[in-house]
Amino acid sequence: MHRPVMSLAKAPLSGAFFFLLALWLAPVAADSCGPPPAADRVKVRYAHDGDTLTLHDGTRVRIIGLNTPELAAGDQPAQPLAIRARDHLRQLLFRHHNEVRYLPGEQPRGPHGRTLAYVWLPDGTPLSGALLHAGLGWLVAIPPDIRFVECDKKAEAAARAAQRGVWRGETGKARESATLDLHTSGFQLVRGRVTRVNQSQGATWINLQGRFAIRIANENLARFDPPPGQDWVGRILEARGWIRQNRGELRMNLGHPANLHLY
Repeated sequence: MHRPVMSLAKAPLSGAFFFLLALWLAPVAADSCGPPPAADRVKVRYAHDGDTLTLHDGTRVRIIGLNTPELAAGDQPAQPLAIRARDHLRQLLFRHHNEVRYLPGEQPRGPHGRTLAYVWLPDGTPLSGALLHAGLGWLVAIPPDIRFVECDKKAEAAARAAQRGVWRGETGKARESATLDLHTSGFQLVRGRVTRVNQSQGATWINLQGRFAIRIANENLARFDPPPGQDWVGRILEARGWIRQNRGELRMNLGHPANLHLY
Protein backbone atom coordinates (compact mmCIF):
# COMPACT_ATOMS: atom_id res chain seq x y z
CA MET A 1 0.00 0.00 0.00
CA HIS A 2 1.29 3.44 -0.89
CA ARG A 3 1.90 5.83 1.98
CA PRO A 4 1.32 9.58 1.78
CA VAL A 5 4.27 11.66 0.68
CA MET A 6 4.58 13.38 4.06
CA SER A 7 5.02 10.16 6.00
CA LEU A 8 7.94 9.18 3.78
CA ALA A 9 9.95 12.39 4.11
CA LYS A 10 11.29 12.26 7.65
CA ALA A 11 14.99 12.74 6.86
CA PRO A 12 15.92 16.42 6.49
CA LEU A 13 17.74 17.56 3.38
CA SER A 14 21.33 18.62 3.94
CA GLY A 15 22.22 22.28 4.18
CA ALA A 16 24.98 21.68 1.62
CA PHE A 17 22.44 20.67 -1.01
CA PHE A 18 20.35 23.81 -0.52
CA PHE A 19 23.47 26.00 -0.63
CA LEU A 20 24.43 24.46 -3.99
CA LEU A 21 20.85 24.72 -5.22
CA ALA A 22 20.75 28.41 -4.29
CA LEU A 23 23.95 29.05 -6.26
CA TRP A 24 22.38 27.37 -9.30
CA LEU A 25 19.06 29.17 -8.93
CA ALA A 26 20.63 32.64 -9.06
CA PRO A 27 21.51 32.47 -12.78
CA VAL A 28 18.47 30.29 -13.48
CA ALA A 29 16.10 33.00 -12.23
CA ALA A 30 17.73 35.50 -14.56
CA ASP A 31 17.03 33.12 -17.45
CA SER A 32 13.29 33.04 -16.67
CA CYS A 33 13.22 29.38 -15.70
CA GLY A 34 10.45 29.92 -13.16
CA PRO A 35 6.74 29.29 -13.65
CA PRO A 36 4.78 31.54 -16.01
CA PRO A 37 1.59 33.23 -14.77
CA ALA A 38 -0.50 30.50 -16.41
CA ALA A 39 0.93 27.81 -14.10
CA ASP A 40 -1.68 26.59 -11.61
CA ARG A 41 -1.10 25.94 -7.91
CA VAL A 42 -1.99 22.33 -7.13
CA LYS A 43 -1.42 19.75 -4.40
CA VAL A 44 0.53 16.54 -4.91
CA ARG A 45 -0.96 13.37 -3.47
CA TYR A 46 1.96 11.02 -4.15
CA ALA A 47 5.42 10.83 -5.73
CA HIS A 48 5.82 7.43 -7.41
CA ASP A 49 9.46 7.83 -8.44
CA GLY A 50 11.85 10.64 -9.29
CA ASP A 51 9.86 11.91 -12.27
CA THR A 52 6.25 10.81 -11.77
CA LEU A 53 3.59 12.38 -9.53
CA THR A 54 -0.09 11.93 -8.80
CA LEU A 55 -1.92 15.19 -8.14
CA HIS A 56 -4.73 15.68 -5.62
CA ASP A 57 -7.36 15.14 -8.35
CA GLY A 58 -5.83 11.81 -9.44
CA THR A 59 -3.98 13.15 -12.48
CA ARG A 60 -0.81 11.14 -13.05
CA VAL A 61 1.99 13.46 -14.21
CA ARG A 62 5.29 12.81 -15.93
CA ILE A 63 7.63 15.72 -15.22
CA ILE A 64 8.98 17.21 -18.46
CA GLY A 65 12.72 17.62 -18.88
CA LEU A 66 14.30 14.63 -17.20
CA ASN A 67 14.41 10.89 -16.81
CA THR A 68 15.32 9.38 -13.43
CA PRO A 69 16.56 5.84 -12.67
CA GLU A 70 13.87 3.17 -12.69
CA LEU A 71 12.51 1.54 -9.54
CA ALA A 72 12.19 -2.24 -9.32
CA ALA A 73 9.50 -3.65 -11.60
CA GLY A 74 8.63 -7.29 -12.24
CA ASP A 75 11.86 -9.27 -12.26
CA GLN A 76 13.97 -6.14 -12.85
CA PRO A 77 15.79 -4.74 -9.78
CA ALA A 78 15.87 -1.04 -9.02
CA GLN A 79 18.51 0.89 -10.95
CA PRO A 80 21.24 2.64 -8.95
CA LEU A 81 19.97 5.84 -7.28
CA ALA A 82 16.31 5.16 -8.17
CA ILE A 83 15.17 5.11 -4.54
CA ARG A 84 17.33 8.10 -3.72
CA ALA A 85 15.79 10.09 -6.61
CA ARG A 86 12.27 9.24 -5.45
CA ASP A 87 12.99 10.11 -1.84
CA HIS A 88 14.74 13.34 -2.81
CA LEU A 89 11.65 14.42 -4.74
CA ARG A 90 9.42 13.50 -1.78
CA GLN A 91 11.57 15.56 0.56
CA LEU A 92 11.41 18.58 -1.72
CA LEU A 93 7.62 18.29 -1.83
CA PHE A 94 7.37 17.80 1.92
CA ARG A 95 9.28 21.01 2.59
CA HIS A 96 6.66 22.87 0.56
CA HIS A 97 3.60 21.13 2.03
CA ASN A 98 3.16 19.08 -1.15
CA GLU A 99 2.19 22.15 -3.16
CA VAL A 100 3.55 22.84 -6.66
CA ARG A 101 3.05 25.08 -9.67
CA TYR A 102 1.92 23.08 -12.68
CA LEU A 103 1.75 23.75 -16.44
CA PRO A 104 0.74 21.04 -18.96
CA GLY A 105 3.05 20.59 -21.92
CA GLU A 106 2.18 21.12 -25.55
CA GLN A 107 2.03 17.36 -26.03
CA PRO A 108 -0.79 16.34 -23.67
CA ARG A 109 0.25 12.78 -22.89
CA GLY A 110 3.30 10.55 -23.02
CA PRO A 111 3.49 6.98 -24.38
CA HIS A 112 2.32 5.51 -21.05
CA GLY A 113 -0.76 7.73 -20.78
CA ARG A 114 0.66 10.12 -18.18
CA THR A 115 0.03 13.85 -18.46
CA LEU A 116 3.22 15.65 -19.49
CA ALA A 117 3.80 18.82 -17.48
CA TYR A 118 6.35 21.33 -16.26
CA VAL A 119 6.35 21.40 -12.45
CA TRP A 120 7.86 23.92 -10.02
CA LEU A 121 8.03 24.26 -6.27
CA PRO A 122 6.14 27.29 -4.88
CA ASP A 123 9.42 29.24 -4.63
CA GLY A 124 9.92 28.91 -8.40
CA THR A 125 12.43 26.05 -8.35
CA PRO A 126 11.79 23.73 -11.34
CA LEU A 127 11.55 20.13 -10.13
CA SER A 128 13.34 18.94 -13.26
CA GLY A 129 16.25 21.27 -12.53
CA ALA A 130 16.39 20.35 -8.84
CA LEU A 131 16.69 16.62 -9.62
CA LEU A 132 19.17 17.22 -12.45
CA HIS A 133 21.29 19.53 -10.30
CA ALA A 134 21.46 16.84 -7.61
CA GLY A 135 22.65 14.32 -10.22
CA LEU A 136 19.54 12.18 -9.78
CA GLY A 137 18.49 12.01 -13.42
CA TRP A 138 19.39 12.77 -17.01
CA LEU A 139 18.15 15.64 -19.12
CA VAL A 140 15.85 14.62 -21.97
CA ALA A 141 14.55 17.08 -24.57
CA ILE A 142 11.54 15.83 -26.54
CA PRO A 143 9.85 18.28 -28.92
CA PRO A 144 7.52 20.07 -28.75
CA ASP A 145 8.07 20.35 -24.97
CA ILE A 146 11.48 22.04 -24.96
CA ARG A 147 10.51 25.41 -23.49
CA PHE A 148 12.93 25.20 -20.54
CA VAL A 149 15.62 22.96 -22.01
CA GLU A 150 18.40 25.55 -21.57
CA CYS A 151 17.61 25.77 -17.85
CA ASP A 152 17.76 22.00 -17.50
CA LYS A 153 21.03 21.87 -19.45
CA LYS A 154 22.66 24.21 -16.93
CA ALA A 155 21.39 22.16 -14.01
CA GLU A 156 22.72 18.90 -15.46
CA ALA A 157 26.04 20.48 -16.43
CA ALA A 158 26.61 21.52 -12.82
CA ALA A 159 25.99 17.97 -11.58
CA ARG A 160 28.16 16.42 -14.25
CA ALA A 161 31.05 18.80 -13.57
CA ALA A 162 30.86 17.94 -9.86
CA GLN A 163 30.36 14.22 -10.60
CA ARG A 164 27.24 14.04 -8.47
CA GLY A 165 24.79 11.14 -8.47
CA VAL A 166 24.44 9.43 -11.86
CA TRP A 167 27.64 11.15 -13.04
CA ARG A 168 29.84 9.59 -10.33
CA GLY A 169 32.26 6.77 -11.14
CA GLU A 170 31.10 3.88 -13.30
CA THR A 171 27.44 4.97 -13.23
CA GLY A 172 28.41 8.16 -15.09
CA LYS A 173 29.98 6.35 -18.04
CA ALA A 174 28.11 5.91 -21.30
CA ARG A 175 27.80 2.40 -22.69
CA GLU A 176 29.87 1.69 -25.77
CA SER A 177 27.67 1.14 -28.83
CA ALA A 178 29.85 -1.71 -30.09
CA THR A 179 29.25 -3.71 -26.88
CA LEU A 180 25.43 -3.54 -26.88
CA ASP A 181 23.46 -6.65 -27.76
CA LEU A 182 20.03 -6.74 -29.35
CA HIS A 183 18.36 -7.36 -25.98
CA THR A 184 19.38 -3.90 -24.77
CA SER A 185 16.35 -1.71 -24.14
CA GLY A 186 15.06 1.21 -22.12
CA PHE A 187 16.75 4.52 -21.46
CA GLN A 188 20.47 4.44 -22.17
CA LEU A 189 23.46 6.76 -22.38
CA VAL A 190 25.44 5.47 -25.39
CA ARG A 191 28.81 6.44 -26.84
CA GLY A 192 30.43 5.30 -30.08
CA ARG A 193 32.27 6.26 -33.23
CA VAL A 194 30.13 7.45 -36.15
CA THR A 195 30.47 5.08 -39.11
CA ARG A 196 27.82 6.47 -41.46
CA VAL A 197 25.39 9.39 -41.94
CA ASN A 198 22.65 9.18 -44.56
CA GLN A 199 19.13 10.31 -45.46
CA SER A 200 16.34 7.74 -45.79
CA GLN A 201 12.62 7.38 -45.12
CA GLY A 202 12.04 10.97 -44.05
CA ALA A 203 14.91 11.06 -41.57
CA THR A 204 18.65 11.42 -41.08
CA TRP A 205 20.28 8.22 -39.82
CA ILE A 206 23.53 8.21 -37.84
CA ASN A 207 25.14 4.78 -37.49
CA LEU A 208 27.60 4.09 -34.69
CA GLN A 209 29.98 1.17 -34.24
CA GLY A 210 28.10 -2.07 -33.73
CA ARG A 211 24.45 -2.42 -34.67
CA PHE A 212 23.26 0.96 -33.43
CA ALA A 213 21.49 3.74 -35.33
CA ILE A 214 20.17 7.16 -34.30
CA ARG A 215 17.15 8.51 -36.19
CA ILE A 216 16.40 12.24 -36.49
CA ALA A 217 13.10 12.91 -38.25
CA ASN A 218 13.20 15.59 -40.94
CA GLU A 219 10.79 17.83 -39.00
CA ASN A 220 13.33 18.02 -36.17
CA LEU A 221 16.46 18.46 -38.28
CA ALA A 222 16.30 22.29 -38.30
CA ARG A 223 17.07 22.27 -34.54
CA PHE A 224 20.50 20.79 -35.26
CA ASP A 225 22.94 23.54 -36.26
CA PRO A 226 24.93 22.43 -38.11
CA PRO A 227 22.94 19.34 -39.16
CA PRO A 228 24.55 15.89 -39.13
CA GLY A 229 26.71 15.40 -42.21
CA GLN A 230 29.60 13.42 -43.61
CA ASP A 231 32.02 15.44 -41.46
CA TRP A 232 30.59 13.57 -38.46
CA VAL A 233 31.94 10.23 -39.74
CA GLY A 234 34.88 9.04 -37.65
CA ARG A 235 34.04 11.26 -34.66
CA ILE A 236 32.83 10.10 -31.25
CA LEU A 237 29.17 10.73 -30.47
CA GLU A 238 27.39 10.44 -27.11
CA ALA A 239 23.59 10.17 -27.18
CA ARG A 240 20.86 9.53 -24.63
CA GLY A 241 17.35 8.24 -25.11
CA TRP A 242 15.17 5.15 -25.28
CA ILE A 243 16.38 2.18 -27.30
CA ARG A 244 14.29 -0.30 -29.26
CA GLN A 245 15.26 -3.18 -31.50
CA ASN A 246 14.21 -3.07 -35.15
CA ARG A 247 15.32 -5.10 -38.14
CA GLY A 248 18.37 -6.54 -36.46
CA GLU A 249 19.72 -3.30 -35.01
CA LEU A 250 19.21 -1.04 -32.03
CA ARG A 251 17.57 2.31 -32.75
CA MET A 252 17.21 5.55 -30.82
CA ASN A 253 14.94 8.40 -31.93
CA LEU A 254 16.25 11.90 -31.16
CA GLY A 255 14.48 15.20 -31.74
CA HIS A 256 16.74 17.76 -30.10
CA PRO A 257 20.51 18.41 -30.00
CA ALA A 258 20.49 18.53 -26.19
CA ASN A 259 20.25 14.72 -26.33
CA LEU A 260 23.64 14.26 -27.99
CA HIS A 261 27.20 15.51 -27.86
CA LEU A 262 29.72 15.25 -30.69
CA TYR A 263 33.37 15.02 -29.67
